[in-house]
This record gives sequence, structure tokens and C-alpha cells, in this order.
Amino acid sequence: MRTEVTPGQDSDFTGYDLVMAENLPQPAILVADRGYDSDKIREDTESRNALTMIPMRKHRKVRKSVDMTIYTLRNMVERCFYKLKNSRRLATHYDKTAGSFIGFVVIACIRLWLRHLLTLPRQVNHRVIITAVVRKLVTIANAFRKSCQK
Repeated sequence: MRTEVTPGQDSDFTGYDLVMAENLPQPAILVADRGYDSDKIREDTESRNALTMIPMRKHRKVRKSVDMTIYTLRNMVERCFYKLKNSRRLATHYDKTAGSFIGFVVIACIRLWLRHLLTLPRQVNHRVIITAVVRKLVTIANAFRKSCQK
């Protein structure tokens, strides 16, 4: 997964090139909202042999259909953003630098992840899960440290 911070006044599709770098695994399906409906994005995803599930903007002459069962999965991502914005620091963009903002996004994601892990049934071995969480936290911290040094 790749995360980039763009100015708030920028259009959605300007951040597309930042997150679709060549060094990442190729997507099978791109699910996005109408903000990403551009010919450039559609051509790029077709060149990557991926399906594009983006509803058409109203001004389009030629309409393409969207599989709504796949498109509704985008709701899970939107709910995750909603839960992250419950943290006032994220919702108000309190941090002055992009590095500290991304760092707090990581902390908020870890908080959500741990809350999810604690609600798992009792049959699950929590020691194994916590060990996996700690390993993942170390990986995230190392990646964050390297990105801040650039």
C-alpha cells in the first residue's frame, strides 16, 4: 500500500500517479468514485489489464456500466476513513508537516486494528496475533523512519 499527502484543493485524480507507481503489485480492479473518472485513468488501468469500476460523470456522452456488487466494496474503505476522522487530529489536519501527519495516520490505523483484534472471539490465540501485530508495527516504524530520512 502506498500513501501520499496532496494539497486539499487538488482534484482527486492528480494523486492517481503517486499511488499507482510501477514498483507496486498490479491491481486487478480499480474501484473509485466519480472524482477519478478521467480518460487518462481509464486508459492507464486498461493498459495494466485491470477492470475499472468508476461511475461515469454526468457530462460523459458514452456511458460504461459499473458492477455495483464490486463497487459497493468501496463503502468499506469510506467507513475506514470515517473511523479515522473520529480522531480530531486527523480531521482537522493539525500537524504542520506531511511526515508527522502520515505518522499519526499510522498510529490511528494501529489503534483501529488493535480494537478489531480485541473484539475477536475467545477461541483465537491472542498471543499469536499480538506477536504478529508487534512484528507489523516494527515493519511500519522502519518504513516510516526511512521515508522521513529521504
